[in-house]
Amino acid sequence: MAAVEEIDIVIVGGGICGLATALALHRKGIKSVVLERSDTLRVTGAAIGVFPNGWRALHQLGLDSSLRSTGIPFQRAVDVWVEKGVERETLLSEGEARCLRRNDLVEALANALPLETIRFGCQVLSVNVERCNSTMLQLHDGSVIKAKVLIGCDGANSVIANYIGLKPTRPFTSCAVRGLTLYPDGHGFAPEFLRVRKDKYLVGRIPIDEKTVYWFVVLQWIQRDAEMPKDPASIRQMTLDITAGFSKDIVEMIEKSDLTSLSLTRLRYRAPWNLVSGNFRRETVTVAGDAWHVMGPFLGQGGSAALEDAIVLARCLSKKIGDADSNGSRMHLSAQKAIEALDEYLKERRRRVVLLSTCTYLRGLLLVEDSSFLVRFLCIIIIAVLFRDPSNHTRYDCGEL
Repeated sequence: MAAVEEIDIVIVGGGICGLATALALHRKGIKSVVLERSDTLRVTGAAIGVFPNGWRALHQLGLDSSLRSTGIPFQRAVDVWVEKGVERETLLSEGEARCLRRNDLVEALANALPLETIRFGCQVLSVNVERCNSTMLQLHDGSVIKAKVLIGCDGANSVIANYIGLKPTRPFTSCAVRGLTLYPDGHGFAPEFLRVRKDKYLVGRIPIDEKTVYWFVVLQWIQRDAEMPKDPASIRQMTLDITAGFSKDIVEMIEKSDLTSLSLTRLRYRAPWNLVSGNFRRETVTVAGDAWHVMGPFLGQGGSAALEDAIVLARCLSKKIGDADSNGSRMHLSAQKAIEALDEYLKERRRRVVLLSTCTYLRGLLLVEDSSFLVRFLCIIIIAVLFRDPSNHTRYDCGEL
């Protein structure tokens, strides 16, 4: 039988949320280990929008200053309905908004962590909690880890979420192609978030810097998976085919895109009504980021919400763990204290998560889903009542670490 390695805090998933959680704990003097199943840092989705609430979280992690140099700010969103000939401009609320390359953010998080915090090539096969509330993780290589606290940051298809008993995520009827395009001589686009709708397709574009733009195209998912392209060249060609009627600058942007940055993903969400009263802790095991509240990209808050989770979770654990000893190591991580910390984290985050997920879901029904007139009318009414200020969610402050 393989020897059992004992670790106080284990984080499953080396994406944005997992690395941010490890870094937040590190800033509080708490050691953790991140288990990432891939052999390198995991970066999907090309880029990510970070709004004022996300920058507040990055400030707590000590990364805001360095990351500002990687993306130019934008202060407005422009929506265009081609068939209707309508254009609407929305000024973003106070604070900064920038689009960052995902690899810039992920690498910044990873580089700020102590060496050997991240363990690559570690896939969790099973999870089991013993009577003493210690969690046993069986890895694919046969090794076993005994953790006092286990945090699942392993995305929408989370093994940890399944163990806790979360209800399965649900698919939207749409999917998204995402990519980056480099303009060696400069693109000349205004620093704004542009969204263009035509023929049931939605194209979005945000400049990252003077020479690079991030773009996405939302389209209906073909139910027969075999008919959806898998390789980057085919993904680009399909995207060109469906956007042939868009403006020349959009078509050229897709045509000149970096093939290595392209991805095609089915959009998924965790139903808001399942987040209101669900149990998101089992003994000393919990979830954060997409593993808890995966949502559509219609508010651009998935990444920022994950950063908020990391700050709040580390703060709650820090309050319940004893003072650091002379060597900087945290002590007294009892199961009861861990449970209290996780419950405090979930209580603080639940309302925020439910509101974000609800608003994102409603906007998804309006923007890209093939909803009936009645459903669309109800969505508009609910948004008008509950989410009248379209930028209110970006003013959220997750607090100090």
